[in-house]
Amino acid sequence: MTPAARLAAAIEILDLVIAAARDGGAAADTIVQRYFSTRRYAGGGDRRGVRALAFAAIRSLGERPETGRAALIGHLRAHEPELLALFGSGGHAPAALEPGEAEAAAGLAPAWLMEKLGRRFGEATEGQVAALLERAPLDLRVNRLKGTREEVLPMLEGAEGLDLHEDALRIESGVNVEALAPFQDGLVEVQDAGSQRASAALAVQPGETVLDLCAGAGGKTLALAAAMANEGRLVASDSDRGRLSAMPARLARAGVTIVEPRLLDGGREAEMLADLEGACDAVMVDAPCSGSGTWRRNPEARWRLTPVRLARLIEEQARLLALAATMVRPGGRLTYVVCSLLPEEGSAQVAALLAARPDFKGLGEEVLLTPQQHGCDGFSITSVLRIS
Repeated sequence: MTPAARLAAAIEILDLVIAAARDGGAAADTIVQRYFSTRRYAGGGDRRGVRALAFAAIRSLGERPETGRAALIGHLRAHEPELLALFGSGGHAPAALEPGEAEAAAGLAPAWLMEKLGRRFGEATEGQVAALLERAPLDLRVNRLKGTREEVLPMLEGAEGLDLHEDALRIESGVNVEALAPFQDGLVEVQDAGSQRASAALAVQPGETVLDLCAGAGGKTLALAAAMANEGRLVASDSDRGRLSAMPARLARAGVTIVEPRLLDGGREAEMLADLEGACDAVMVDAPCSGSGTWRRNPEARWRLTPVRLARLIEEQARLLALAATMVRPGGRLTYVVCSLLPEEGSAQVAALLAARPDFKGLGEEVLLTPQQHGCDGFSITSVLRIS
């Protein structure tokens, strides 16, 4: 592909990403993969170049653009203006620029989201959001059922340990982790260091009865099982069959035997978890959220979110948190986690629970992790204790 043809391909991809963000379609990574699956003529360098260009545009534009062409023109105008000369250059190049043609404006996030994040970070908002739009590093969690970080570090070239959690290490981005022997042997799992810190907040112990209410594919479940030394009972539930179905293979590779995956029907969770009501020593609620803390990985997510969607998420978070509280025994604890930095999705939800349930009390303040301050994804982590 010529440089001009790469621009045209990036515009096509951006059109698809914008439409998916508007209509609830696939993630940008998936769109790029599908795009090139039908264009075998594009070599590895072309694919990487077009992908980098499309994602650079996504990261540089706060408001959702009207078109992929407007998105790319706006990005190039601000960051690589010399490439604008390729428009209209013939062959597979994009059509020539028109006088006064629409172009997207540079920005960090939609204005309504910047206003909400401003209530969280004040004068530091722009720096915090800018860090959310940088490329994410690649973090691994050492599976302490099979080894220690000190034992694993020499097996991974260039790896370094992280202070955020004793099992966390970081390797070079772009490495095919699944091809590494430590991964194949179950010594490591891909998991952001912030997610590891969130899992540790529940402070599970061997022999306990633990519920991971929104377990998904099992990232935090695996971390909890390792912290429990593979002793006790760990129920991992979720209403998403597809995500839950990915868990058994991960459990087997990690050597975890205490996990009971449980598929839930939406709206019937209490009925399907009746055997755990008031019986859990610890409950993890990694609630569905806006994902504002993960914009480094999915920068187009800030184009997907709307006030209406956010309101629905907040309602669902409150429902799941109230359900989780019924599963905690007196003396037991609950940790509520969202990979969001929006205040209403974080500690505000726990404050509402405490107001409704005087038999619970807080266990310390909200822990807020951000890329700028901690080098990990953004997380809000809050724990409570049932006192009676």
